[in-house]
Amino acid sequence: MEQQLKRKQGAVYVEDILIAYHTLKDVVFHTPLQKNPLLSERYECNVYLKREDLQVVRSFKLRGAYNRMKHLTDEERRNGVVCASAGNHAQGVAYSCRALGVHGKIYMPATTPRQKVSQVQLFGKDMVEIVLVGDTFDDSYNEAVKCAEAEGRTFIHPFDDEYVIAGQGTIGVEVLNDCDEPIDFLFASIGGGGLMAGLGTYVKSISPSTKVIGVEPAGAPSMKAALEHGHVMTLDEIDKFVDGAAVKTVGEKTFALCRGVLDDIVVVPEGKVCTTILELYNENAIVAEPAGALPIAALDFYKEQIRGKTVVCVISGGNNDIDRMQEIKERSMIYEGLQHYFIVNFPQRAGALREFLDEVLGPTDDITRFEYTKKNNKESGPALVGIELKRREDYAPLIERMKKKGFPFQEVNKDPNLFHLLI
Repeated sequence: MEQQLKRKQGAVYVEDILIAYHTLKDVVFHTPLQKNPLLSERYECNVYLKREDLQVVRSFKLRGAYNRMKHLTDEERRNGVVCASAGNHAQGVAYSCRALGVHGKIYMPATTPRQKVSQVQLFGKDMVEIVLVGDTFDDSYNEAVKCAEAEGRTFIHPFDDEYVIAGQGTIGVEVLNDCDEPIDFLFASIGGGGLMAGLGTYVKSISPSTKVIGVEPAGAPSMKAALEHGHVMTLDEIDKFVDGAAVKTVGEKTFALCRGVLDDIVVVPEGKVCTTILELYNENAIVAEPAGALPIAALDFYKEQIRGKTVVCVISGGNNDIDRMQEIKERSMIYEGLQHYFIVNFPQRAGALREFLDEVLGPTDDITRFEYTKKNNKESGPALVGIELKRREDYAPLIERMKKKGFPFQEVNKDPNLFHLLI
């Protein structure tokens, strides 16, 4: 009776995860745990990648969605389900709807890329109805909750649900079964907290010596804020770039579980995430979405602690939109100190632009963008100039030459408001 009471209060136990594992074993892929030679050499340790990007729907979200829906009552199945998502959770619910013969309504922001909407329709076929509404996830979420109340549908929460958490925890079962050596560190991303709540619960129960490290994007550190304040709180603003982990408010249930299993949280700048995405693709032919690349990006911040250790990183998803690759490259270059933007006031003298090109730019510097900000005064008006450097060390000499040659300038990179307005 006491254990049943605890379960009602949102606790998740190892046996719940093992039950979920058997529920899912014929539905989800048992994704590979691969030792990565390049990362192992770079960090002087044994780095294993848990490839959830190779899952049926290219992310771990199917595990939690299917496990939740498998426990619907007969009446709930007849009434159908509803969810809100801009990506991976929607695909997991859509796949589960078709597999279980349950009708689902899936609310997505009107701004969702067509490719993601098409994927949801592909997995759900005629068992799902997609409703595009609002500009943000919060807009869709509010409409989905209204739909659940009005139509008697069961709301399938993306993370704050015991069955969802248990489903995500099955990754831990596979990891510990597949790794032949004791795991010293486990890194995984945190958005709403469902993945880490389930994964951490199982791993800490079976291998308590393993350090469980959560990773959040610097623009949306909602779990870190909750842990620091001792309660769930809502961030005022977030950077939505790492869309799979950009959550203003973590779950109450996931927070309670994460508080008990996390050894640390690493906050990673979005630009570093972009660099990692490009490296994974160029060096390993792995297509990771921003949230999937987070744990590997965090290794740079833990390189001293992990030297000589065995490390597992969960690549949680690979649903990366190819249309974002230019932005990913741009953010990476800026973070690495190789891409800089300036407002340059060219002196009112003949040949000023030629002088800038010949005497200010270094021999390996490249102009990637140039446009006058005043269309009616091109000869002497200020211009937006983008300059790409070959090495981070070339930045200081460039600044020195601009000052020496008398070109007044403003660094756009260092002014967030100006940067977002112009770039």
